[in-house]
Parts: sequence; C-alpha cells; structure tokens
Amino acid sequence: MKRAPELTRLSHDHHHALDVARRLRRAHRDSLEDVLDQLHAFLRTRGEEHFEVEERLFTPGLCAGDPRWEPAVARMLAEHADLRGRATTVADVAAAHALGDALHDHVRFEERELFPIVEVTLAQAELERLQSALTV
Repeated sequence: MKRAPELTRLSHDHHHALDVARRLRRAHRDSLEDVLDQLHAFLRTRGEEHFEVEERLFTPGLCAGDPRWEPAVARMLAEHADLRGRATTVADVAAAHALGDALHDHVRFEERELFPIVEVTLAQAELERLQSALTV
C-alpha cells in the first residue's frame, strides 16, 4: 500500500513489529527467553518512541479535525496501553502467543484503518511535524 511519505518511518516500524509478533506467536518453551529479549529490544529502540509519536501527534490532530475519528484514536490509545502492559508481564508461552496476536492485530488496524484516516485528515504541516519528530 502506498503510504504518505511522512508516515513511511512508522510503516517501517510496523514491519519490524510484525516480525516481533510472528516470533511471539511461534515462541515455545525453549525460545521464550530469546523472543522476549527481542521484544524488549524492539520496544527500547523503536516501539516506545513509535507509540509516543503517534499519541502526541495523532491524538490532537485527529480528534480536533473530526469527531468521527475519535473511536479510532481511542482504540489506538487503548491498544498502546494494553501492549505496554502485556510486554512487561508476559511470563509464559501462552501469554507470548496472545501478545503476538495482539501486536499483529494492532499493526494491521493502524495500517488499514488509522493511517488512511491520518493521511486525509491531518494538514500537511502536521504531517511534516510528524516526520520531523521521527528523524530526531
């Protein structure tokens, strides 16, 4: 899917998140520790910043632009909170699989539903501010 250039970095993050989700979904007892290390490394290097940028820049622009987008923003915020919480408490293979499913579904939601809204709702200046926040 062709993405606005300002969202490319976030889409690249999603590609990496899907790889982590796949690993979580395939985790087994012997690989769980390594998979969780990969998850936490991703969150430290990209994931948390990704969440923060979306929350800081999408929320005001979308909610102020049109109340029809508030449910998508509310879903994004709720899923970010859920993923953060699960990432700190996952302790067994079943929880890893569930987290992998949740992460996969979240990425698909953002790519298929949220980002198209962002592309048509946010002003060019807001998109450029988003891109600047991601290049720092």
